[in-house]
Amino acid sequence: MDKAVYYADYLQLDKITGAQEPESFKEGREPAHDEMLFIIIHQAYELWFKQVLFEVNSVIAIMNKPVVNDNSPEMQTVVHRLKRVVTILKVLVQQVDIIETMTPMDFLDFRDMLRPASGFQSYQFKVLEAKLGLKFEHRHGQHYYTSQLKEKDIAIIKDAESGKSVIELINAWLERMPFITEAFWNNYRQVYVNSLAEAEKINATAFEHVFDHAADAERNFSPKACRSALFIMMYHGYPMLELPFQLLDTLLEIDNQLGAWRYRHINMVQRMIGSRIGTGGSTGAGYLKAAMDKHYIFKELAQLNSFLVDRKKLPVLDKGGAGKLGYF
Repeated sequence: MDKAVYYADYLQLDKITGAQEPESFKEGREPAHDEMLFIIIHQAYELWFKQVLFEVNSVIAIMNKPVVNDNSPEMQTVVHRLKRVVTILKVLVQQVDIIETMTPMDFLDFRDMLRPASGFQSYQFKVLEAKLGLKFEHRHGQHYYTSQLKEKDIAIIKDAESGKSVIELINAWLERMPFITEAFWNNYRQVYVNSLAEAEKINATAFEHVFDHAADAERNFSPKACRSALFIMMYHGYPMLELPFQLLDTLLEIDNQLGAWRYRHINMVQRMIGSRIGTGGSTGAGYLKAAMDKHYIFKELAQLNSFLVDRKKLPVLDKGGAGKLGYF
């Protein structure tokens, strides 16, 4: 007979609740009450990062199969798990409310005891960014990126960077979408150009760069993948494209929530330490702001909204194309 499972043992609560050792509580120091909150908040963040990575790794495993059936439970699973990631990220943003119950003076009671530890040393967050698709060459502050980490953590990050990312797998998935013919695309190009106001004519050149020129090192999505993504955005009312649209929309929401978390983090840092240098040696809020501006992972998908036209002007799909996208 299997041994009965006990709540505290199953959750290993002794390890979890015994994992808080505030520096200020050590012998000979004056205990800083809010250091306990500081530790627990950051431990909670790391646990959520672990769960997000668990979900993202499962999505990568599904999307990395030789064949992915779009009309199967697997794609529903991908969307479901990425939506769970979005929900978790929303919780991460909300947790800032808790840490902001700590005043700047409360933080100063123990801040100097933390040096040179810093949230920048969270290797799990760097792994998450890499798994989603943030490339090293696109990072802000590359010289500082791993300088504060232990070798074992750097190795974990480098391993993540060498593997397939979500953005690479989404690009490959979009590239094989079969619905767009050259005739349709030429028609849409003309419809789009005709829709532009005089002041927007520069967008016609941008259109050619995104959808017709060879992909360059600065872009993650190929022209073919961009065409497919735009098609999904335009015609997502068709049943066959409903799930693909949810997938793209969820990726954009992941970026949105990561941006919201970074924004709240910047405001919190400015409130707590003003313009002071971070405990890990970074420029504090200044570094965080520059990283926020540069680290949007799926920004190329968001930029495709620039190339949409009024629904009433969309080219009407022929019966063959419409039939493939419907139930019959």
